[in-house]
Amino acid sequence: MKKHDFQCKIDWCGNLGTGTSAYHEYSRDHLLNQDHKYSSIQCSSDPIFRGDKTKYNPEEFFIASVASCHMLWYLHLCADRGVVVIDYQDEVSAELILNEDGSGKIHNIVLKPQIKITNAKDIELAHSLHQEAHRFCFIAASVNCNIEIRSNIFI
Repeated sequence: MKKHDFQCKIDWCGNLGTGTSAYHEYSRDHLLNQDHKYSSIQCSSDPIFRGDKTKYNPEEFFIASVASCHMLWYLHLCADRGVVVIDYQDEVSAELILNEDGSGKIHNIVLKPQIKITNAKDIELAHSLHQEAHRFCFIAASVNCNIEIRSNIFI
């Protein structure tokens, strides 16, 4: 078994002068950094949690990581099996279920990849490779919510 470690840095930049003296007195803004990366990513919480809608939030990062991992495995498997993909776009969505006490969890993630391939004879194989990609996706294997794949494959 091989082991790989990953790191990143989160820097909160939301102290508006009084820190977290009250729930409404601080910004949810923060930066995602990693040594050796080109730039930082500006982040916040979702607007329903007093965040900035112009910045990425943890829930978006979570579903984006599922979609990205799935896509990368899918493209790998297509290349291995001779399915030539020339375009891949996914509009991923998710449901966050909140409990009365404010806790909650992502309940369902839906991947909706739109995939253009070069050969009509590969459409059935291209559809079937999604299940294999899902099995190999490290992120999908690490979460406990449902992940649904609704692919559209065309020439």
